[in-house]
Amino acid sequence: MTWLEANRSWVLELLWQHLLLSVPAVAISVVVAVVLGRVAWRWPRVGSVVLGVASLLYSVPALPLLIVVPVLLSIPLRSETNLVVALAVYGTALLAGTAADAFRTVDVRVREAAEAMGYSRRGLFWRIDLPLSLPVLISGIRVVAVSTVSLVTIGALVGISSLGSLLTDGFQRGIREEVATGVIATMVLAVLLDLAVVLAGRALTPWQRRVRGDARTARTTPDRDHPAGTAGTTNPAGTAGTAGPAAEVSA
Repeated sequence: MTWLEANRSWVLELLWQHLLLSVPAVAISVVVAVVLGRVAWRWPRVGSVVLGVASLLYSVPALPLLIVVPVLLSIPLRSETNLVVALAVYGTALLAGTAADAFRTVDVRVREAAEAMGYSRRGLFWRIDLPLSLPVLISGIRVVAVSTVSLVTIGALVGISSLGSLLTDGFQRGIREEVATGVIATMVLAVLLDLAVVLAGRALTPWQRRVRGDARTARTTPDRDHPAGTAGTTNPAGTAGTAGPAAEVSA
């Protein structure tokens, strides 16, 4: 019997625990980063300070942060909350700049059209700004998700159970199979979480598939309204036969 067969239930338990630590940290990172990114987009002067602080926080090593957070929040060092908060700080620092860039990709003309139609600020955010910024935002969330899954393993150094426990225990006892299991399981979980983010992004931006499909059709089918040898163009903002947030405004 191999080590993995003998300890399968423990590995699955650690895998589940690792996932429960990763998902809340990523979720908190996304919410906070979107807020900070929107602030940085609307008020550039304030945003430069916010993004500067975020960059500074990201430069702090993970292990010292795990020691500082319990002191600031008055929580136990080995608390799972400690690790989730620390990872959320890292994720927010990593994603805030991408969120600001995502909001900058929103076409000003689309926002002006929505404002002319009477959209409130809340309506602009939920129906125009956020949907149109999602493609760029999703790419940043993928990086944060994979990074968070990797950083969760550090919690094992302060006694927080995760797949990192396989690494620390395996190194201490000299069991190579245990270490290899921890490494492979962490990589698999990171890939699965990345795939989940990709699928969620596709579900939330169905017009992107139409835009890509129209673009491929335009490259392969000549447009009668254009000179020979050229193809028609498509507008990723939601026009030219696509159904996106911008098309909703212009309808």
